[in-house]
Amino acid sequence: MGFSIKLAPGVRIRASSRGIRTSVGPRAARVHFGAGRTGFSTGAGPVGFYTSLGGGRRSGGRATSAATYQRQVAAQQRQAAHAQRVEEAQRLAQTFLRILELHRVDFPAASRPIAPQPAPPDRASIHKHYEQHALAGIGLFERAKRARAKQFATQWTEAEMQRQWATRCEQQEGWQQYLDQRWQQLCSNSPEVVLETLEEAFEDNESPSAAVGVIADEVSLVVLVPSVDQVVPERMPTTTQAGNLSLRKLPQRDRAAYYKQFVCGQVLVTVREALAVAPAIASARVAVLRQDGPDSYGRPRVSCLLAAKFDRQALNGVQWQTADAARIVNDTSTEPLLNQRARTGELQPLNLATEPALAELLSAVDLAELTSEQ
Repeated sequence: MGFSIKLAPGVRIRASSRGIRTSVGPRAARVHFGAGRTGFSTGAGPVGFYTSLGGGRRSGGRATSAATYQRQVAAQQRQAAHAQRVEEAQRLAQTFLRILELHRVDFPAASRPIAPQPAPPDRASIHKHYEQHALAGIGLFERAKRARAKQFATQWTEAEMQRQWATRCEQQEGWQQYLDQRWQQLCSNSPEVVLETLEEAFEDNESPSAAVGVIADEVSLVVLVPSVDQVVPERMPTTTQAGNLSLRKLPQRDRAAYYKQFVCGQVLVTVREALAVAPAIASARVAVLRQDGPDSYGRPRVSCLLAAKFDRQALNGVQWQTADAARIVNDTSTEPLLNQRARTGELQPLNLATEPALAELLSAVDLAELTSEQ
């Protein structure tokens, strides 16, 4: 008889009639010492293996077997580390690919909404109701009365079917009139309707976005983006000259370039969606904000990284599947405002003191509501 106690992960003490014996290490490579000879065991694979280490005439052969298994365990550990490295490389590659393809999302153009056709009334349940009512108080053997009652039930059913169908058609017509009115207001750039439509459209955006104003056929938009550390990984998968997988550290200039692609991609996604759901809007002014943490009063503090104007006509014919986001923004926008650090290309906050129109636009933004969505 004996007992076994687990002191810590990978450390276990066993007591038996032979004395106290301690086991240390993972199942794949575990060392045993104490009462009896020091031994080595492995549980790698379907069959376990145990051998004594040191002493005895046969120790040389057993030590050789133990060394073989140790090499096998080391090889398995290297394979596991390589598999983990490959998985990490795939994840990083997907992250960079997503940054480069953000702006390639297509949005179908809005069209006049059509109210759905009403469902027909449930004839069976209506007939059952009237038949039960008509047959109430009539005995099972009063066949003539029951036949007349069933005829009345059928007539009442038809009348009720027509009444319910007419009511549902009236409701559908009223709903269609409401939709037509909203569509007309949207197509005439009614500020209230345009802003409500864009608010609903932006609800599922990756980066919080909002429409803050409509003047004539121009809409003003803001987009809130995360910091570079939340978007661009520090390492990128690549291969060495020998063809081996490597996760090299991304230079600061390259990280800044990818972050710029991300910011421009979010701008283009927001503009394309706005122009798709608001068909009469001809241009959009966009300001990109970045959350920089709370100020000393606990209020959200944001900086403006980019501002530009996009005309609907300028976006026609853009090769979305081949051109990158930064190039599209540069080629299609007007009145761009961008401040990049010369050495690294990092996006720096714009000086709003010299841009009163932009400062006025940002003052209309509900920062608390916008930042709470991030």
